[in-house]
Amino acid sequence: MNNKITIGNSSKRIEGLEKEVEKLKKVNAKLKDENKKLKEELEYFKKRKASGRQKHNAKWMAIYNDFVDCYERGMTLVEIAKRNGISERSIYRYKAYYEELKKM
Repeated sequence: MNNKITIGNSSKRIEGLEKEVEKLKKVNAKLKDENKKLKEELEYFKKRKASGRQKHNAKWMAIYNDFVDCYERGMTLVEIAKRNGISERSIYRYKAYYEELKKM
């Protein structure tokens, strides 16, 4: 095995490596910028208020518990909807959830 190093080739290799290091630094800087932008975007979506029906939050559970109480006492679905100030469609969702739990 030959352990000789030629100075001419070594300096060319070092220059080549230095150029590659500079390229990697530029790529790293671009990736850091992109990462920062993505983190900002993620924070925006985390703070954004979700639209649409919220599943099983405190308000939903309060109305559901009232639904169960009234439904088991024999009130009609329309009466329960008016009592809670929600649509009849929502009451049918509560009823479906109630029946699903009863099956279990």
